[in-house]
Amino acid sequence: MDEDKTTFETSEEVKVVPTFEAMGLKENLLRGIYAYNFEKPSSIQQRKTATFSISMLQRIDTKTRETQAIVLSPTRELATQIQSVVLALGDYMNVQCHACIGGTNISEDIKKLEYGQHIISGTPGRVDEADEMLNKGFKETIYNVYRYLPPNTQVVLLSATLPNDILEMTSKFMTDPIRVLVKRDELTLEAVIFCNTRKKVDWLTEKMREANFTISSMHGDMPQKELAVLITTDVWARGIDVQQISTVINYDLPLDRENYIHRIGRSGRFGRKGVAINFVKNDEIKILRDIEQYYSTQIDEMPINIADLI
Repeated sequence: MDEDKTTFETSEEVKVVPTFEAMGLKENLLRGIYAYNFEKPSSIQQRKTATFSISMLQRIDTKTRETQAIVLSPTRELATQIQSVVLALGDYMNVQCHACIGGTNISEDIKKLEYGQHIISGTPGRVDEADEMLNKGFKETIYNVYRYLPPNTQVVLLSATLPNDILEMTSKFMTDPIRVLVKRDELTLEAVIFCNTRKKVDWLTEKMREANFTISSMHGDMPQKELAVLITTDVWARGIDVQQISTVINYDLPLDRENYIHRIGRSGRFGRKGVAINFVKNDEIKILRDIEQYYSTQIDEMPINIADLI
């Protein structure tokens, strides 16, 4: 297939539903959604995991203990996370969900499956490495999984990036699929996190990616990219060129107090509302007080509920 000639667009008449109640979801599923602290669908929460987990839980029949949904993920960490989200959202539904991943006892997997699981979350071939699902080896494994599925099975494909080889799968395994694509230029930078060292930037980036945040890191002469959350050093404090950042977080207080204003000045620009949050250890209180004195200001302690600030 010629990548230059192939185009994919969002299907027509894709409706946007403003509230979970308007979706007509099961009452016990709604209870689980609100207990999980989801208040309403939004353009970024909206996390892929919540999107398909809620959909699956709405469709499954918990009265019959048969496998009704399978979720394939590229890593065992993600497969385990999906299992946790499904069980949390389905807490009032008595749903059974098991993670089939590498590094576990396969006899225990068999026992769980024989007991009956409504939803299975796993990796192709029970792999335990962070390889992409659709590289040359995994693609064949996924094809084999599809061959065992009933012909009327609904297939859903979710990906943060959609290269052509992934989109080709919609033609191979889906019949008249509905496509929902977010244009790259519609993504906005929502938060910047400042650290004092490149090593800290790289460490925090890895930790937040493990938690399934859409994130990138920058330091030195690295080019700016389109992303949702940016972790950076002071190299970027004066030069981040974006129209709107709602939140700035100082994971480390700046070593140079003059950099503080350049950091927090990234948020709330052009008359928009913004908030700056400082993470302060006990031995850094003196640095914080020095910043307050230098700028003749008072930095308030962060309230337990920061929703009203953002």
